[in-house]
Amino acid sequence: MASNQEIEIKFRAASLRKIIAGLRAAGFRRITQRTHELNTLYDLPGHPLQRRGELLRLREYGTAWTLTHKSRGKGGRYKTRLEIETAVQEGHKMELILRALGFRPGFRYEKFRAEWSDGSGHVVVDETPIGNFGEIEGRPRWIDRTARILEIQPADYITDTYLQLFAQWKQRTRSVAKEMTFHAISRRRGSR
Repeated sequence: MASNQEIEIKFRAASLRKIIAGLRAAGFRRITQRTHELNTLYDLPGHPLQRRGELLRLREYGTAWTLTHKSRGKGGRYKTRLEIETAVQEGHKMELILRALGFRPGFRYEKFRAEWSDGSGHVVVDETPIGNFGEIEGRPRWIDRTARILEIQPADYITDTYLQLFAQWKQRTRSVAKEMTFHAISRRRGSR
């Protein structure tokens, strides 16, 4: 099981083409093709993990599954928190184990993700039902340098989780969608 300190920022990506062109021009190489990703957050009754600012996530990324625990993030210019994750061979069986231990799915979100790296950090490009985002993960100086290359200003750094971004989007759009999936959001848009 690997553990590490995650340091990252998100940003809104108005133009995916521009971000990808900037990554290529800066010498980044694509690590993964655009891949479908489905995430499910789990918690116990009463939501003790959520109340502590933690999360337990089961992720299906293409054909790969990962179980991740993230600690409460530290505020500031970057989101910093301990992340512990491990590959899971059979995701559907892991879901059964979590349920047997009393965990319940609380929030699902999906996206299409492509990953890029220059060997010092990672940039991901996410196409989500509520808009396109990027994440820059690495050491703070590297994050700032990469953001400048991609013409992202520090004022545009986002440290919110996708759950928080979804809640903000729901408030702004008055959507009644309960999860950040393409089906749930497109269904809700069609019913207005």
